[in-house]
Amino acid sequence: MVRMTHQGKMRVIDVPVPGGPEALTLVSRPVPSAQRGDVLIKVEAAGVNRADLKQRAGDYPMPSDAPTVPGLEVAGTVLATGAEVDEFDVGDRVCALLIGGGYAEYVVAPAVQCLPIPESLSFVEAAGLPETVFTTWAALFEQAGLQPGETVLIHGGASGIGTTAIQLAAAFGAKPLATAGTAEKVALCKDIGAVLAINYRQDDFVERVLEFTAGHGVDVVLDMVGGSYSQRNLESLALHGRICFIAGDEAPEAVFNIRQIMLKRAVITGTTLRHRTPKEKGRLRSIIKERVWPLISQGSFKPVIGAEFPMASVADAHAALESGRHAGKIVLRI
Repeated sequence: MVRMTHQGKMRVIDVPVPGGPEALTLVSRPVPSAQRGDVLIKVEAAGVNRADLKQRAGDYPMPSDAPTVPGLEVAGTVLATGAEVDEFDVGDRVCALLIGGGYAEYVVAPAVQCLPIPESLSFVEAAGLPETVFTTWAALFEQAGLQPGETVLIHGGASGIGTTAIQLAAAFGAKPLATAGTAEKVALCKDIGAVLAINYRQDDFVERVLEFTAGHGVDVVLDMVGGSYSQRNLESLALHGRICFIAGDEAPEAVFNIRQIMLKRAVITGTTLRHRTPKEKGRLRSIIKERVWPLISQGSFKPVIGAEFPMASVADAHAALESGRHAGKIVLRI
């Protein structure tokens, strides 16, 4: 085990003033040092998430200790370790979940939020794992309690979280249904395991879900849309069904028919990841390492990367994510 500091400057993408993609600014900052329980990572790739877009626009309730530099997940090589870090050594390939700061050449991450990169994955692929896998596991399998044999409707099926949720639901014996906005995205959802993929621009997803389930509805709905989808999710739900919100991209407000909630004995819940403590994230990480990581080596799960951009083109990466035309994760090469 080598414990050291790394001095010097690094390039980071900061947001001095909230705004559009043009607000993303390349600046120089000191390289951070690994403290007790931390690892210092030389970043090779960083995932781009919708939370980054909202943070850049000044429309995101960030934790008080989060940096202004966006970036919730990275992949790279361990450059140094702090005291009490025994699992990782200098030179190890890791991916990490962060509270922020991932758009940088170097980051410090709690060791309990890091995972070894499977040999079969590149840095770019691994950078697309932490945020989607942690979120999917917390939402589907813990908050919503998805069980083998149950059906789950996954909105945004071709997104980073959507493609992860489809694959993990199928791998653990559930039956994933998905919505997507183009024929190409619908085909992708089917290719990675969706038993039904619905083009929401052409079909009413409530009608298609009820038709597919012989009128019973799905056991779980995973939704990041909110707004007008909320009541329609309830209409798609089976008796004792659960709706789990992980975002409200259309609108954070929801209107439900309370009588339908009562009759279906439905559970409406939600979860977030960024505001959780390192201890809680470490708990999730331990479960994911045990339950999800073996699926990668078995070939049952692989991140879907939609596009890669160099660090200097971060504004283009944000514009691409905002356009909604991509499928899978968008990743920055640092």
